[in-house]
Amino acid sequence: MSIDIDPLRAADGLTVTDHIENTQFEVYTDRRVDPQPRPESDHYFPVDASVAVETGSIEIPRVGLVETRDWDGNLLTRGDCYEMPAGEYHIGINPAPTKTYLGIKTGFSVSTTDRTTRIDLDVPSEIRLGFRSLHQTPAGTIKTPTDPKSVMKAVSLLGTALQTTSPERSFPTLRGHPPLIEPNESFEIPSQVTPIDSNVEIIIPPEYRYLYPVVSLAYYFAADVVPGDEPRIEGDGWTYPLEPGFEERTAQVLRQSFHMDCLARTEGFYPVDLHERETTNLDLNWEQLYDLPLAERLGEYLDVPFEEIEPELPQWTLTTDVRPDPENVEMLPFVAGELSIIRSPETVTPVDNDEGAGVGFFRGPGGNTAITIEGRAMSDDVSVDCGELMRGGASVGDTRGADASVERGAVPAQTEFIRPEPVDTVEHAWVGDGVPLDANKATLDAYHRRLEAGQVEQSRISVLVVCNDEQMREEDNVGDLYGLRDMVQFDIEVRHDLSREEMRDVLSSNVDFLHYIGHVDDRGMQCADDYLDLTNEDLEIGVSAFLLNACQSYQQGEALVHRGSRGGIVTLSDVANSPATKLGRIIARLMNSGFNLRTALHVAKRELITGHQYIVVGDGGTTICQSRSGAALVLSLEHTQTECLDVLVEGFPNGPYGIGSLMYINLERDDRNYIIPSKVSINEVTAKKVKDFLDLEDTPIFYDEKLTWNDELPDLTDQG
Repeated sequence: MSIDIDPLRAADGLTVTDHIENTQFEVYTDRRVDPQPRPESDHYFPVDASVAVETGSIEIPRVGLVETRDWDGNLLTRGDCYEMPAGEYHIGINPAPTKTYLGIKTGFSVSTTDRTTRIDLDVPSEIRLGFRSLHQTPAGTIKTPTDPKSVMKAVSLLGTALQTTSPERSFPTLRGHPPLIEPNESFEIPSQVTPIDSNVEIIIPPEYRYLYPVVSLAYYFAADVVPGDEPRIEGDGWTYPLEPGFEERTAQVLRQSFHMDCLARTEGFYPVDLHERETTNLDLNWEQLYDLPLAERLGEYLDVPFEEIEPELPQWTLTTDVRPDPENVEMLPFVAGELSIIRSPETVTPVDNDEGAGVGFFRGPGGNTAITIEGRAMSDDVSVDCGELMRGGASVGDTRGADASVERGAVPAQTEFIRPEPVDTVEHAWVGDGVPLDANKATLDAYHRRLEAGQVEQSRISVLVVCNDEQMREEDNVGDLYGLRDMVQFDIEVRHDLSREEMRDVLSSNVDFLHYIGHVDDRGMQCADDYLDLTNEDLEIGVSAFLLNACQSYQQGEALVHRGSRGGIVTLSDVANSPATKLGRIIARLMNSGFNLRTALHVAKRELITGHQYIVVGDGGTTICQSRSGAALVLSLEHTQTECLDVLVEGFPNGPYGIGSLMYINLERDDRNYIIPSKVSINEVTAKKVKDFLDLEDTPIFYDEKLTWNDELPDLTDQG
């Protein structure tokens, strides 16, 4: 079973552990309870586990909205403060780390505080609780030859995962994971993959460079992809051209149609007060649009010029570059499932390691240092002089590489660095050969491992900090930063100077996150007695995710992913010890706060220009725990002319709270929801309200344009 439901030890209630998503939360009751298994059919919506308890109240440590339906599933009301008379009800509470449902056969009342949501029964009685993991698995695997026309047929079936063709499919839980694709000599469709007739066709030339960029559209529209000369989309009596500017037009269609679905869905099962709906300048009949079939609705959407809606659109989260090669077809379902904008570059720009044009740290003639990042010189506060400690042992100073020779250069000669074209999205992934600068090197085995994530033997989240160098002990106190959560249980261990054999044992253990501090060079990871080269060793890897905070750790990290890890953060070059320590501390707090690898590194780069020396390898969506809010939140605070502050709240998709999820900001008392991703500006907020808001959750905060945290923030009432 993917979900365990156990009695709490230190309080009255239950612990709910989702072993697939590595999430855990507590449900409180007004008395000790003994959960008894119940059939999953007790609940209106599907659940993975169901129990019954006798209690007078249910409380969760989340500020959520409670949705009440009658026993037939009809929506009765939704809110955070109301009462219901005696009756039989199905209840859902959102957000929560798992889908949470209650079955109640009595009257009840709903109330919220600034930290909890509570349901009080009129009389103590049996409550049936159901929980469903937000983990999604493919229905099956489509086998196909890898010629473009055959792959077009396979891509046409990605939309079979959609659980609805209504605008509600803009919710991540109603999209489903696309079926997998596997190369094969003949075309085979598994019986459980049933085509959906959406009456939408995407016509493109049968070439990979045209096929790959439309994959997310084919999935989201459940569209048939068919060969033709002029790229276009066709529906019930309408045609929309995808030229000129094929890839740009394709991205615009995805962004526009998805956003308009989010607005239209407020006319359906979830009639929430949506900020984007209230502020749109589009004068459309949303009720009528909601009721239209998908093809007709899409035609109406695309009748609106993109220029009219573009100012309303949030910054999209992810762009993925997929090289137009047949060996990349297996990646397509994973990229589509993330609703990524897809580009398919036919050529790449290699980076000449000798030029020092963006890889990071390079040695000039005679051992002098020359540092540029993305063509920009480092500012004085992060520049490296010959006396600064680097994470290795070059003649210019110590670096996080071990005994590095001047001749060795920044990277092994066999590594090909490439520079992808810049993106307008928050995150950037690369599928294909080469090591991309400033992009997540996505790999198929890592994405498969996301699906294969199975049960763990313990409900606690394990973090291991390994420091293999005495001079870097300043960073090993990151162990204190993991586990700064009041509702998530961590096992945190800090170890020093591990031997080669001890390091092998660590890597084979089922650790959720490994934070490695030390040296890496061509010989591998430095241990107390020798080097451990992960690229050559026959190792069993059990570590789920990692940060290898050492010089040139890319190849060692790539080997970890190849041998069993989901993903991690690695370096492309030599890294100076001081900024590396700062980055290590930032990543530790962000991962502890529930950020995924890609978004964590994105935030770190905003604070440290040296963050561009790091990339994510493997599955960039990997998390070690879930944020208290569900979404990953970043705040920016700015003092005004008064004693108030302007607050910018950025919400990023994260884990099960993917693009299209809803969030609301518990800063002002209103019920408006926002679509994730969002940037929410709230002006002239009193310092006390900001402080009360920040007390709810450990959150990264940009204050005076510097990254800080709740426990490091100065007294806001003394500023201004």
